[in-house]
Amino acid sequence: MMKLILILATFLVGVFVSGVGGYAKSKITSWCSQTPHPQSCEHFLGANSNHGSIKQKPDFVKALLQVTLEHAEHAGSHTLTLGPKCRNEHEKAAWADCLELYKDIILNINKTVDPAHKCSQFDMQTWLSTALTDLETCKAGFEELGVSDYVWPLMSNNVSSLISNTLAMNEGGDSLYAASSPQNLGFPSWVKLGDRKLLESKTTKADVVVDKDGSGDYKTIRAAIASAAKRSGSRRYVIRVKAGVYKEYIDIGSKLKNITLVGDGVGKTIITGSRSVRGGSTTFKSATFAVVGDGFIGRGLTIRNTAGPKSQAVAVRSGSDLSVFYLCSFEGFQDTLYVHSNRQFYRQCNIYGTVDFIFGNAAAVFQKCNIYSRKGSTKTNTLTAQGRSDKHQNTGISIHNCRITAAPDLNGVSEVKTYLGRPWKKYSRTVFLKSKLDRLIDPEGWMSWGDDSVLKTLYYGEYKNTGPGSSTSKRVDWKGYHVITSSTEAAKFTVRKFIGGGKWLPATNVPFTSGL
Repeated sequence: MMKLILILATFLVGVFVSGVGGYAKSKITSWCSQTPHPQSCEHFLGANSNHGSIKQKPDFVKALLQVTLEHAEHAGSHTLTLGPKCRNEHEKAAWADCLELYKDIILNINKTVDPAHKCSQFDMQTWLSTALTDLETCKAGFEELGVSDYVWPLMSNNVSSLISNTLAMNEGGDSLYAASSPQNLGFPSWVKLGDRKLLESKTTKADVVVDKDGSGDYKTIRAAIASAAKRSGSRRYVIRVKAGVYKEYIDIGSKLKNITLVGDGVGKTIITGSRSVRGGSTTFKSATFAVVGDGFIGRGLTIRNTAGPKSQAVAVRSGSDLSVFYLCSFEGFQDTLYVHSNRQFYRQCNIYGTVDFIFGNAAAVFQKCNIYSRKGSTKTNTLTAQGRSDKHQNTGISIHNCRITAAPDLNGVSEVKTYLGRPWKKYSRTVFLKSKLDRLIDPEGWMSWGDDSVLKTLYYGEYKNTGPGSSTSKRVDWKGYHVITSSTEAAKFTVRKFIGGGKWLPATNVPFTSGL
């Protein structure tokens, strides 16, 4: 009798366990069906998954993040071994970009799973968006140098689909619960002073001073930035750069957080370079000034790329999260300002260019900026080329209360058509809010890249713009184009909602408008 009871109990436990396992598997199948790559999802989180018990959706997202991190780490390690397989200098250049980008991919995914790193749902979506952008940038380097047939396929694996799946399942989260605590950023209070007071104030305490003539702590900006790595912790490090022309390439890496670079003003402190794709660089590496370290503030600087109008040539590339450029000028032709990734804010800046000269896949807001279309080598100029490749990325370009006009060399040149933007990627997203559009803007407003299928999936919007180029009566009739009439809809692209600026911008002491 006892033996019979034991057999029956064992059977019932087996049925129960099987039922629970079947229920869990059913839930995983259901969640995976909501992702853009369900087969990949089930393959990695199915019955043989080593990612613990998955009972609720947060468990599922956590498991997705973990498997995504594991594959990114594996891909990064594999990429490191591919250097000897590069057949020429172009492949080596694109491969070197990928090494750097995979480090950033791993860093950003790791921030979403590290229990010591405070992370809201909105933060997570930002960092996953950045990771996917990094992967797209890696691939683009091979494509633009014409060498994607060999090394890139060796690098590609499941990382892209895993990131996309995680983005889809994590989507949501209020920007009000985003970003780092301002108390931990350590912004200096004197940054709030006006230009003249800032430069003359005896209370201004920069950590180091750069003067090319030798009267400061360093003669080059690069040397001053290298000194920041020696500081204790990640407190804000202020570098004052005195007037002069600095012919050097600046790269502020991911480990250099909370760097402030203060120049003597636009046209006075000038950083200049001339790298370009035509000259053998990738777009990513063509930047005169590149910054990835979080919490960067740039003020009173002119940054140029003088390569000319016939090739991609970046003046500034930024992937710095919670970063600010204030009272700066960016000067180039094609691809002047690369708002590559993460959350960025630009206030009272000047941007000069010809083709796609504000481009990238950050969540970037521009306020009270002057955007100048200049004369180049073609008859068509495009102000923006936003690169959102996944509909779940919380990225886009928002141009709010800015002025769009002709640069002096284009003023009166009627044969050049200027458009507000064109879709670099499938889900390109750009809005112009309450900005002044001068007559140089073509009546159609926006330009196709050539693939009409993306005209349904992009999001282009205009809200209460003014000026002779602001009429929407002859604008494109694309499904993805919107004349925004609702303030609620327009407010989605403000500092407060789009980049969670109310949480971190006050500590920078840079002026900003939170809403419309």
